[in-house]
Amino acid sequence: MKVIYLWLIRIISGLFQFRRKRNMTYFVSFDNNLDLIKAIAKKLPNKKRLTVFYDPSIEAAATDLAARGIRTIQFHNNLSFVFKYIPLVMTSRVLFCDNYYAFLGGLVHPKRLKIVQLWHANGAIKRFGWEDYATKNRSKAAKSRFQSVYNHFDDYVVASKAMGQVFQNSYHVSEDKVKLLGYPRSDRFLHTTWINRARSRVYRVAPELIGRRVIFYAPTYREGIDFKLPNGVIDALKSDPDAIVIIKLHPVLKKQEAKLRHFSSSSVRFYDQLPTADILTVTDTLVTDYSSVAFDFSLLKNAKTLIFFMFDLAAYEKAPGIQSDLIKYLPTEPVKTVQGLTKAIIENKTTDFTEFNANWNGYNDGEATKRVVARYCALIK
Repeated sequence: MKVIYLWLIRIISGLFQFRRKRNMTYFVSFDNNLDLIKAIAKKLPNKKRLTVFYDPSIEAAATDLAARGIRTIQFHNNLSFVFKYIPLVMTSRVLFCDNYYAFLGGLVHPKRLKIVQLWHANGAIKRFGWEDYATKNRSKAAKSRFQSVYNHFDDYVVASKAMGQVFQNSYHVSEDKVKLLGYPRSDRFLHTTWINRARSRVYRVAPELIGRRVIFYAPTYREGIDFKLPNGVIDALKSDPDAIVIIKLHPVLKKQEAKLRHFSSSSVRFYDQLPTADILTVTDTLVTDYSSVAFDFSLLKNAKTLIFFMFDLAAYEKAPGIQSDLIKYLPTEPVKTVQGLTKAIIENKTTDFTEFNANWNGYNDGEATKRVVARYCALIK
């Protein structure tokens, strides 16, 4: 079925490949780059159109964009998309993506269609693409489809040479495709106005956090693994009696998070209504593992302590794996035991993010949105 689907996309996109390239299209699966999308919409000349294809999981974000006059269409990999919307896609001068989109493997790619990867995360700890150990077990046909998608991207927008190298290794693409512009999604963590508004949103929902040490536990998901915390982790997180612990698992782990709800108390909280980015602005101590949230947290002035609680590091190194030599670039030594986690929380040592940010956030200066908008809107005439 995948082969037939891509074959149909190639036929339809081929029929419409000579359509005038005058619009912009954005395929979005995460809601963390809305400010960039809005900035693009404002910058586009009259009679040029921005269309956003969005994942159903970010319906609220799409509603916000639609309220601002931006055309939004729910994205599904189906025949309706092929016959109804591929002709629209082929009017694009610039096509942005924030993730891997399989349909690109079948898309005819005219020279005047520039396809740009605006990744949904600011850095990478876990392996993906060709670096994911599971890829070697894929069929030859599957590997060919993957590389066809990777090759379709003309530009990879990144915030550091380190992340550029990750894409070169993970997607087998050339260095000239790497564009050191900074991540627009990271600008907000450097803008005082946004930070103050985010804190106000948090404190309206959770006034009990005011004046308290906030410990935010935000682990990533484990694909195909039933995520289970080692015994005693909640007690370890609560080891500072003056702190309030916020627990927020990856959206994929909602069922597992529900199992932790019985720990909810005056010192352990769950705030589903608050986005991770907002919570980070009131966080003193972030406890995470292989999540890219660490790269965001390190940009904030309120960031005091970063703890990497990697209790399953040995297993995770095998599947999906972690980036080569990444451990030595982490600003703190990974903690592998509950006892180590307790000790790190009680000690509450201030983390020095200088080297970490120099390596991963070098081009995140709060102006990335302006650079990206200027570069790609200039292509629309």
